[in-house]
Amino acid sequence: MSPARIQSRGMESGYGGDPDVELMLRFQQGDERAFEELVRRHTRPVLNLVYRYIGDASRAEDVSQDIFVKVYRARMKYEPKAKFSTWLYRIAVNHCLNEIRARKSQPAVAAPVNDLLEQPSGEDPDQRLSRQELQAAVKAAIDALPENQRAAVLLARFEEMSYEEIAETMGLSLEAVKSVLFRAKENLKQSLARYVRNK
Repeated sequence: MSPARIQSRGMESGYGGDPDVELMLRFQQGDERAFEELVRRHTRPVLNLVYRYIGDASRAEDVSQDIFVKVYRARMKYEPKAKFSTWLYRIAVNHCLNEIRARKSQPAVAAPVNDLLEQPSGEDPDQRLSRQELQAAVKAAIDALPENQRAAVLLARFEEMSYEEIAETMGLSLEAVKSVLFRAKENLKQSLARYVRNK
């Protein structure tokens, strides 16, 4: 397929402005350098996502490599129906969930999610507890969420995905994503009730 045809295919899909789509289409045609560029661009985001799921830095590197191996093997099945990153994250999320199930353990969230808490106006949360304690509580609360709620929260808060992108990534309808995130927020509020003043 000629470069012009590759670009045209991306434009026809509605994602012609996404350079990663063009790289993936080039890779489908045998351009290994295009795959190397995709790996270079997305290694850090994928590694961060995996680490937030499994909480083990050394294991996260191995799992991230496995995800790119899956991308390599799935190249001929790729269709530019969404942004490349959305397709990549769907593979990554599914692989992380399979990894967690295989280990029969709960994932750990590797960073605080302070914006999940509605902070009481005029009150500094550090007056009631240390930042470390609050972060540990948020981590534990997210770890305890059901798989689909946890995945949606990680994608929304850490990856800053829109509802539409989360729907594509998780294979859900837009309304289902909104419902999942609403239930997750309610569960987090309940788990973290001692840290948040009831209004």
